[in-house]
Amino acid sequence: MQVEAEAQGEGRPVREDPEPRRGRPRSAAAERAILDAVIDLLEAGEPLAGLSIERIARTAGVGKATIYRRWSGKEELFVDVLRDIEPPEPTVSGTAGLDDLRLLLESLRRRGLAQRSSVLLHNVFAQMKSHPKLWSEYQCTVIAPRRAAMLAAVQRAVDAGELRGDLDVELMDDLFLGPMLVRTIHRPEAPLPEDLADSIIQVLTEGLAPRPAADG
Repeated sequence: MQVEAEAQGEGRPVREDPEPRRGRPRSAAAERAILDAVIDLLEAGEPLAGLSIERIARTAGVGKATIYRRWSGKEELFVDVLRDIEPPEPTVSGTAGLDDLRLLLESLRRRGLAQRSSVLLHNVFAQMKSHPKLWSEYQCTVIAPRRAAMLAAVQRAVDAGELRGDLDVELMDDLFLGPMLVRTIHRPEAPLPEDLADSIIQVLTEGLAPRPAADG
């Protein structure tokens, strides 16, 4: 029986979130059922390419129209599924510089650990890169905002005098981000210690040049 039909059959209106995404009313129960259905199908070994809206709707116990009221297509739905199984986005102050940057780098480290420990997450990312529309949707709606948040944190650090003001902000952002991406993506065997974000920030803020020997 469909989730929405059950709620209406009991004489109660379908509960809506106070801040519906993309301006559309939504049932929290129906949305949860849809996300869980996709996850269940993927865990059962179904490839992304083989998942149709009809199959997802049938598994979730909702109508296809229920899905299309929330997502325009599979790409948007799959990105939300990834957000659901990935570690949550960090809450940054929006006013701090290096402290916010540290939180964002730590979030990247945790996502790297999650991809290493979750077979499902690893497989979904591997498949996603062979689907250009899905990868583009993920880049636009997830990666781009993360990069913008890091750039803003670096700029706040510059404004606060924590970082040099005579260097290109995007270059500095790449210098902070690069080591974490190398460790989490390009070197899957590399350790991801809890103090990695702190170590990256310390090395970059102190510099790599040898310190002058103390007199005497």
